[in-house]
Amino acid sequence: MASYQKFQPFAEYLCEKAVNLGSDTLKVMLCNTAPVSTNGLKADLTEISSGNGYTAGGTAATISSSAQTSGTYKLVLADVVFTASGGSIGPFRYAVLYDDTSTSDVLIGFWDYGSSISLADGETLTWDASSTDGILQLS
Repeated sequence: MASYQKFQPFAEYLCEKAVNLGSDTLKVMLCNTAPVSTNGLKADLTEISSGNGYTAGGTAATISSSAQTSGTYKLVLADVVFTASGGSIGPFRYAVLYDDTSTSDVLIGFWDYGSSISLADGETLTWDASSTDGILQLS
């Protein structure tokens, strides 16, 4: 299972209204170069090449819910599926969530799969966004 790490500047971007998790377009992109927790913008990262079913900029993550209960906010996103078509996708090791609506494409967090992955033609990878725990919780 991939482990989640937040990008540290995200906290400031959120507090200074550069990000609206309830309505902005959030995307998941794939990288094979390790992100650093101090990265703040999509331009700080090296995305894998587009093609064979992977689109530059990644795939939109649909917001399932964005709400607070008893003082705890939870963001729940639908799973994102990447499917190799016409060739392979990768290699990649990291799935990165970012805000595509924000002017500078603010980074939110990333998941490390532990080693590089390549999808052969016809194979899929599901980025599993927990419907129970959500992507993130703030309290």
